[in-house]
Amino acid sequence: MDPITLLTVVVLAVFVGFEVVSKVSSTLHTPLMSGANAIHGIILIGAIIVAGQTLEPWLLAVALLAVVLATANLVGGFVVTDRMLKMFAPRKPAGADPKDAKK
Repeated sequence: MDPITLLTVVVLAVFVGFEVVSKVSSTLHTPLMSGANAIHGIILIGAIIVAGQTLEPWLLAVALLAVVLATANLVGGFVVTDRMLKMFAPRKPAGADPKDAKK
């Protein structure tokens, strides 16, 4: 791919990502985190594709930076989602023995 096409892909990915995230209200942000994680996964795949198609060193550096940032964003999203789901898990009584619950 030529540099203009690769730059177009990056600009469109940024625009689509911004539009999707900015349209989510703050009250719905937490429940929709898993959907955002899926979008981050798509962005990561796009960054990997761009990194694999380029031959110019500066484009490769930008694409690899995009892969690193998208990976950090994706992993962070899953960590935050897991932490939020633990907040809603039923609490065990302080003196409860986990072996007694199986009987």
